[in-house]
Amino acid sequence: MKLSQAIIFFGIVFTVYGLINYYIYRRAEPVFPDHFKNIFLIAFIFVVVAYPLGRLLENYWVSYLSDFIVWVGSIWIAIMFYSFFSLIIIDMIRIVNYVIPFFPAVVKQNPEKARMITAFVVSIFVFISVVGGFINTRMIVTKKYSLNIHKKADALKSLNIVMASDLHLGTINGKNFAYRVADKINKLKPDIILFAGDIIDEDIKPVLRDSVGNALYELKAKYGVYGITGNHEYIGGVNDAVNYLTAHNIKMVRDSVVKIDNAFYIIGREDRDSRRFANYNRKNLKTLLADVDKSLPLILMDHQPFKLEDAEQHGIDLQLSGHTHNGQLWPLNYLIEKIYEVGWGYKVKGNTHYYVSCGVGGWGPPTRTGSRPEIINIKLKFNSE
Repeated sequence: MKLSQAIIFFGIVFTVYGLINYYIYRRAEPVFPDHFKNIFLIAFIFVVVAYPLGRLLENYWVSYLSDFIVWVGSIWIAIMFYSFFSLIIIDMIRIVNYVIPFFPAVVKQNPEKARMITAFVVSIFVFISVVGGFINTRMIVTKKYSLNIHKKADALKSLNIVMASDLHLGTINGKNFAYRVADKINKLKPDIILFAGDIIDEDIKPVLRDSVGNALYELKAKYGVYGITGNHEYIGGVNDAVNYLTAHNIKMVRDSVVKIDNAFYIIGREDRDSRRFANYNRKNLKTLLADVDKSLPLILMDHQPFKLEDAEQHGIDLQLSGHTHNGQLWPLNYLIEKIYEVGWGYKVKGNTHYYVSCGVGGWGPPTRTGSRPEIINIKLKFNSE
């Protein structure tokens, strides 16, 4: 990413982040007694700066201190989101009440008590959302699909695919998480394992320190393990991420095509953010498929599910994507539905099947309320009829 682009991008991000937190502080500060206000201010500043501070610290000194700061900042992002969401709704109700008064008289008679009750209700809602979402991230589900591809795959009659996206291996999703995912994948006895991007979560140093990638050695599949880059591989340094994954038995398919057992193809597109972060213009599908025998099944991995019509127009049989997390935090899933043609789940267009995964891991807060983390098991059946 060019310096000017980085300044604009992070400038906007931190400005929005700062304004949201300032709004929460101004609304929360009156609840605290005067002798606690300074303590509250110091604690509030710490949790607000914790995530960017922890990520910055990881670049220079990966330690239990940086882990602690990242965890605090990550949890705060979830608390911040649901606090902001709650306060916005409350202020909207107050505006309606200002135009059409409907609050009971007791609210006007004892505003201090009304404020304390409101703060208590908001705190309970935020607590349940964050803790419940944290528990939910540990409850990985397996979704199974059986799809027919109307092509011959040489002598191959079927293919058992296990696909996962958005592991985001790092400080939050560490070694224990990686081994749990590997174990769940192996129990499905896959013929091939496909990782549809964002395998590494930004900086790779925590992954190196904890040997998180050792869990990837445990993966077993007849045709091996294949992966593509996502935007987070680029954010953290794509070459280091790819080299690490390659060294841990993942065959990275980068703007290229792999023919497997003379029966089917795996097509891997470079992440669309490669231009923003590395000034690399990824190849279009027409170029990638120039020398491909389209009479055989074509399986495409493209991390970000934009322009789904490309796959249909170029004869792709199955496209696998991730990236969206289905918003990760409810109700952002409704926004995802507006941005993407398929924000999460399965769809068929013409002869092309699509699956967009909400991910098995997550970015930022260790909280998921919009959906369950998932591993996808797709059994393809091949026939020319």
